[in-house]
Amino acid sequence: MQDTEKITQELFSYIDASPTAFHAAAQAAKRLEEAGYVKLEKEAGARITAGGKYYMTRNDSSLIAFRIPKEEVRRFRIAAAHSDSPSFKIKETPEMGVEGHYVKLNTEGYGGMIQSAWLDRPLSVAGRVIVETPDGPQTRLVDLDRDLCVIPNVAIHFNREINKGYAYNPQVDLLPLFAGAACEVQEDGRESDGPERTGLAEEGQNGKAGKAEKTEKAVTLAGLCAQELGIEEEQILASDLFLYNREKGRRMGAKGEFVGSPRLDDLQCAFGVLEGFLQADQAGEEAGQEETGSCAVYALFDNEEIGSGTKQGADSTFLSDVLEGVCDALNISGAKRRDLLSESFLLSADNAHGVHPNHPEKSDPTNRPYLNGGIVLKFQGSQKYTTDAWSAAQVRSLCRKAGVPCQNFANRADIAGGSTLGNISSAHVSIPAADIGLAQLAMHSAFETAGAFDTGYLIEFCRTYFA
Repeated sequence: MQDTEKITQELFSYIDASPTAFHAAAQAAKRLEEAGYVKLEKEAGARITAGGKYYMTRNDSSLIAFRIPKEEVRRFRIAAAHSDSPSFKIKETPEMGVEGHYVKLNTEGYGGMIQSAWLDRPLSVAGRVIVETPDGPQTRLVDLDRDLCVIPNVAIHFNREINKGYAYNPQVDLLPLFAGAACEVQEDGRESDGPERTGLAEEGQNGKAGKAEKTEKAVTLAGLCAQELGIEEEQILASDLFLYNREKGRRMGAKGEFVGSPRLDDLQCAFGVLEGFLQADQAGEEAGQEETGSCAVYALFDNEEIGSGTKQGADSTFLSDVLEGVCDALNISGAKRRDLLSESFLLSADNAHGVHPNHPEKSDPTNRPYLNGGIVLKFQGSQKYTTDAWSAAQVRSLCRKAGVPCQNFANRADIAGGSTLGNISSAHVSIPAADIGLAQLAMHSAFETAGAFDTGYLIEFCRTYFA
């Protein structure tokens, strides 16, 4: 079985290096290249050959990796997770001055978050910027990687009823404090105290923004990104930037049996599936095992938290395009291709709701997953989770073979549940599929809790699945 402490620290390292979906995909690509996978820049399959290992990206935030067996391909073994987590996306021209003394950032919510969890925490900014170069626009990932922002709560003295429940207004209550208005940047890039800054949209007591003259020395978010990248601010053409929680992952509990971290949904599964995918590859090479005829596929999709309906989401053609490219390169067509798909399988790996210690009544009476209880099979009568009896049997059989525990999740009949990648992906690639995950608490909080042993269970399960 997997070394829990080693795996946990590797998980924390992956999460810490993945403040946004762009970084999560880049980290996965780095791991794949270290294992000998070759990046394909286009989806044409001319370079795909038997025995090869490849990966492709889309939008810098989604990734699909696959390895071709040396013998005839008879099936695809696919496992998918998602790279994004709920956060705040930073709007264009984000700086907003407040009464000549503060600067805050204009943001909007991304995904269905627990809003209150984001207040009074150290936050920073990361994402991608598109930079003008002599060779045309190019992408640069950026992580300001410092305690840069905070969303301050209103003191209880000004809202005595806050502990009875409060509806946050995202345009008013949830904008992060970014700088003091007297903060400017010297020519060497260091911050210093200086004259009252200008050039910001000023927001007074009526909440309306007005215009002011610009000063070249005013601190801007774009300026900090340019400084981090070693370029001029004018070179930045556009950006996709997000707030992220700076808190580090840690083990918790009387015996370290729990883990707490930002973005466990779904980077715990993204990491665990990738690790199992790579371990199966390495074990096969070291043992000199015969090929099984399975083409192993690891998929990491962006935008699950907002419905997957983008060119890089699970509701796009990305997965089907890659699978068709593999078939075209290997001259698999017609009835043979349809037979191959009928023998294939898709695992959708996205964390599940564990039974809550303070609210056990929120869980289904008989399907009750717990932290450290192993792989969670997710069921729903409306098929928002794609598991059925046949696919559930495959997962349970694999769990027994891998020696890992398996448990079930279903929503209470009177509580509406969410959906995930499985049914969306299988609508584009119609193959048997099952939704799985790992049990966690406080899903979509800025800091979530899960089981320390479950990551190892997922790795062992996926290693067995891909082998």
